[in-house]
Amino acid sequence: MKFENKVVVVTGGARGIGAEIVKHFLHAGAIVHILDKDIADSSNPDKNDRLIASSGDVSNAEDVKSFISHVVSASGKIDVLINNAGIIRDSVIWKMEEDDFDAVMDVNLKGPWLMCREVASIMREQKSGRIVNITSRSWLGNFGQSNYSSSKGGLVSLTRVLALELARSNVTVNAVAPGLIDTPMTRSMKPEIYDQLQSAIPGGKAGTPADIANAVTFLASDEAQYITGQIIHVDGGKSIGANV
Repeated sequence: MKFENKVVVVTGGARGIGAEIVKHFLHAGAIVHILDKDIADSSNPDKNDRLIASSGDVSNAEDVKSFISHVVSASGKIDVLINNAGIIRDSVIWKMEEDDFDAVMDVNLKGPWLMCREVASIMREQKSGRIVNITSRSWLGNFGQSNYSSSKGGLVSLTRVLALELARSNVTVNAVAPGLIDTPMTRSMKPEIYDQLQSAIPGGKAGTPADIANAVTFLASDEAQYITGQIIHVDGGKSIGANV
């Protein structure tokens, strides 16, 4: 999978899974633009002339418009959009604050919608493009995640709709749904909770950020040109249903 001279946009690309996705695209030769609220805390390599980082909020329409305009001015096109930015504000519904519901929906669902709205016209004019949304196995439902699961379920539906709307323009739209991934964020859980979640996976182990990045780069590649509207679960089999 080669991405030389391809322009790739990654939201939430400063750390975690997003940073690994960025590294994979850079390794494959792409020019990568990052939009993240916390660029200063980035785990990406500091020196790479094919990596351009911008600070901004994906849920703010003006930030998104300004960022996309900057990308096009700097690189002339957008070949790939990866909607990775996301947040979690977990609680059972009877304890959840309205602000926590709104914040999660704004970043996890409105953010990708705003990004896709700006990028869609560019890709339609180019008659080419790839969009990959990072949803979550949680879209199937998780205790204490009425906001998060709803946002990711909405992102699944958005993926399917945009696949239909953009198909005639040679633009594919797919989603990757990670399960438990071994990141600093998940490792911040209490060890007993992490072990419990890990033991519920049929394979008995958490995935790595590279597992997600591999799936993302494949869906963004020319090799995946006939795949659209699909949700690829990268979760060690957890989405199958029953525990082993």
